[in-house]
Amino acid sequence: MKVLLPDLFATSAFGARIAAALRPGDVIALSGGLGAGKTTLARAIIAALGHSGEVPSPTFAILEPYDAPPLRLPLVHADFYRLEDPAELAELGLDDYRDGAVLIAEWPEQVGGFAHEPACLSIRLEPAESGRIAIVDPGQDWLGRLP
Repeated sequence: MKVLLPDLFATSAFGARIAAALRPGDVIALSGGLGAGKTTLARAIIAALGHSGEVPSPTFAILEPYDAPPLRLPLVHADFYRLEDPAELAELGLDDYRDGAVLIAEWPEQVGGFAHEPACLSIRLEPAESGRIAIVDPGQDWLGRLP
């Protein structure tokens, strides 16, 4: 599925659609080049889940957890850009953060990806003539869930 995201309003609306369909254990794997809009879409999803205020990019912290409440579901926002080896995930304790939570993973390819997981919604963001285009590849658990 391809979704045209011509502006911030469209990105926010797409993030809200994703947020409405989220369940504990889901992974949103966001890929694309620098400046592709991964963090912007992550912010839209987090806001739609009930977060108000700043959503910092986790580029340096790598993992940024969000609790429920105020979010509808617990969530961890991760940015794996600086990781060089998937083994570093064990050192970060990612599995502990993911227990019962949603994972939004930017740069998933840096850690071997999550597309093999049935609850993974892979989204590749690419530039388009007008804004961006999101190329969505749902895992088995996502089939029929995203309106």
